[in-house]
Amino acid sequence: MNKQILRLAIPNIISNLSVPLLSSVDTALVGRLDGIYYLGALAIGGMIFSVLYMAFGFLRMGTTGLTANAFGARNDLETGVVLNRALITALLVSLLIMVLQSAIFAGAMLIVSTSADVAHYTGVYFFIRIWDAPAVLGLYAIQGWFLGMQNARYPMYITIFINLLNIALSVYFIYGLGMTVEGVAYGTVIAQYAGLLLAGILFLHKYGTGYIHIGKKAIMALDGLKRFFSVSRDIFIRTMSLLFTYSFFTVQSAALGDEILAVNTILLQLWHIMAYGVDGFAYAAESITGKYMGARQTNRLRQAVKLLILWGMGLGAVFSLLYGLFDASILRIFTDNEVLITLALGYMAWTIAAPLVNSFCFMLDGVFIGATVTAPMRNSMLISTFLVFVPVYYITVGWLGNHALWLAMVTYMLARGGTLLYYLPRKILVRT
Repeated sequence: MNKQILRLAIPNIISNLSVPLLSSVDTALVGRLDGIYYLGALAIGGMIFSVLYMAFGFLRMGTTGLTANAFGARNDLETGVVLNRALITALLVSLLIMVLQSAIFAGAMLIVSTSADVAHYTGVYFFIRIWDAPAVLGLYAIQGWFLGMQNARYPMYITIFINLLNIALSVYFIYGLGMTVEGVAYGTVIAQYAGLLLAGILFLHKYGTGYIHIGKKAIMALDGLKRFFSVSRDIFIRTMSLLFTYSFFTVQSAALGDEILAVNTILLQLWHIMAYGVDGFAYAAESITGKYMGARQTNRLRQAVKLLILWGMGLGAVFSLLYGLFDASILRIFTDNEVLITLALGYMAWTIAAPLVNSFCFMLDGVFIGATVTAPMRNSMLISTFLVFVPVYYITVGWLGNHALWLAMVTYMLARGGTLLYYLPRKILVRT
């Protein structure tokens, strides 16, 4: 079982850790251009697409769980149907995004207050980058399907290929052709479509065309459609709650002053880096849990869930140890401002404690996604966000200041883990 977990987790960890490399290189490239408004445009444009595409993360997560269930049940027809439904949904959603692109941009810029130069170049970036929507969402679907088929290597190959090509193209467009933010945008669009092409080649190489020739009757079967959209709806609501939490955190950080905003942004990056690593095991949890749920192998499912949680929390403990031992050195990677470093060290205890709490929560997320038991995930996130996170912040901010934000974040993660743990034996471990 441990070998199976690592076989799936290690490629996912490598894939995930390659993602911040791309954003770091893009930031470094644009940050060296004349005019700081280019960097602002890249930051705001990147934020818009992060929020936009994260909203449709159900195309990846839902596809993984449904495919893994069908794979475990040895239902080849259903695995093909899930893939086709996901790809069709990705295409329709991406077309809608492109039709509404002007409205999306206008709405985003109403929320963000910027200078005229930043707003202009954000538009330049946005209206080029928006054309990668079909590729991005299509990749969500097919990579989720690969994971559901217990194949973590192909998503790793695709992700690394996209990121390396994107970096090479961005360097060429900016330094070779003299472009600015449009060079980063063109590089991203081309790399995403190249990645989609590679995904198609890998798919045909390993699986042939057997999963493609699925009849309209099977794809439109009422029960299957209801399950697909029920899972997608629950994950969408969960994701919107997650986005609300992090957006609220950023807005309240800004209200506490520029220095607190800078410090919280740096510390939150450490949370995200930890999440990229632990999510490798969470993705493995999606694949393995779904397989054993579909196969109705209760004992194997119980064993897998226990081991997956131990692996995820073990990696979380490593992050806590590293953050505790090298706190100041790690902070200096992000800034050389000693005032900010000293201020950040005052809140570092929350970041040291977070990996153990967060890793437990992330692993249970993976288990529930793989089992396609998504209503508890939706409920857990709504409870944790609106009955824990927001009240804890407003109750304590008057006397804790910025510590109230971090207390709210940690209790929010504890609530997510606690509610999912409550549901676990009732909704998953007894169902098989």
